[in-house]
Amino acid sequence: MALHFEPEEFAARRDRLMIVMAEQKLDAVLLFAQESMYWLTGYDTFGFCFFQCLVVKADGSNVLMTRSADLRQARQTSNIENIIVWADRDNANPAADLREILNDLDLLGCRIGIEYQTHGLTAANGRKLDEQLTAFGQLVDISGIVDKLRVLKSPAEIVYSRKAAELGDEALDAAVKLTKAGADEGAILAAMQSAIFIGGGDYPANEFIIGSGEDALLCRYKAGRRKLTKNDQLTLEWAGVYRHYHAPMMRTVLTGKASKRHQELYEAAHEALLAVEAAMTPASTFGDVFDAHAKVMESHELTRHRLNACGYSVGARFTPSWMDMPMFYSGNPERIQPDMTLFAHMIIMDSDTSTAMTLGRTYLTTNGDAEPLSRQPLDLIVK
Repeated sequence: MALHFEPEEFAARRDRLMIVMAEQKLDAVLLFAQESMYWLTGYDTFGFCFFQCLVVKADGSNVLMTRSADLRQARQTSNIENIIVWADRDNANPAADLREILNDLDLLGCRIGIEYQTHGLTAANGRKLDEQLTAFGQLVDISGIVDKLRVLKSPAEIVYSRKAAELGDEALDAAVKLTKAGADEGAILAAMQSAIFIGGGDYPANEFIIGSGEDALLCRYKAGRRKLTKNDQLTLEWAGVYRHYHAPMMRTVLTGKASKRHQELYEAAHEALLAVEAAMTPASTFGDVFDAHAKVMESHELTRHRLNACGYSVGARFTPSWMDMPMFYSGNPERIQPDMTLFAHMIIMDSDTSTAMTLGRTYLTTNGDAEPLSRQPLDLIVK
């Protein structure tokens, strides 16, 4: 069995969920988020692109309903003992099969929580689920219930987050070593991913972002590669990943000579990141952290060149995104607490001059100052 945590760790997580379920008077929850299943049981798969559900009752017992392709996956990677397979067939309706399972579990007429807000439950499957269960029991949207438990990391999770950060550092070293005029973006990307795999890491929950020239101003991955020129800009956003735990980083690397505008934007990004870092304490909210970023950007007259968020929680995530909640945006009342792993990114995209500048790293929050998990300096990188 390929479990990455001790039985006591999983038992503690189950108990935390049961406490919340009791507070909300839930007889059972239907978990569709792969992150929830992994956190609670160790179950590790990308099979959530199809209909599957982990049913957890108020007494802590659980049942996984999944497809035949994931039967052995669940047996090998999780502590789930009761696994039921729904059959692929013409006009199959796994929501109806799930209803029968819930009936067998004596949950008819009970108060049942459902994780709706997840990539593991499509709108089409959600409609089928409601059609089957609306008259079955009292349905409650409990989206985020497990997310809020996952945001506070255990000591064992922090170990994996630190390892992920080490792998992220190795990836940056590999990228900088190759970055120069004439270098191919594909070679740089391959070297970064290779450093993580060689270090025992995993695929990220979303593609690494890489773009140079005009594409350096993009904040998402896109297909297509180019070679760097003499005075170029290369934006990289990547994450070290270990046991699915992510430690993202972000840099804009320059070739040749830094322009005056690049230098101005770097100084603003550096100042803003340090301001965010200083605000990332239990005395602050996530909104306060964003305000620290926005204040610096405004002082440099960069408000229209910044984004409306400057980071988010990270942890064990699955495709299509390593972004977790809560997020740093205006007015977010969620409080910073110790033992969170948070990614802060300063992204400045000046379309007027086609100048990009980014700077970001992952932190571990404490009872006092936040701790950067990366060993990399924040200096502007010019090759």
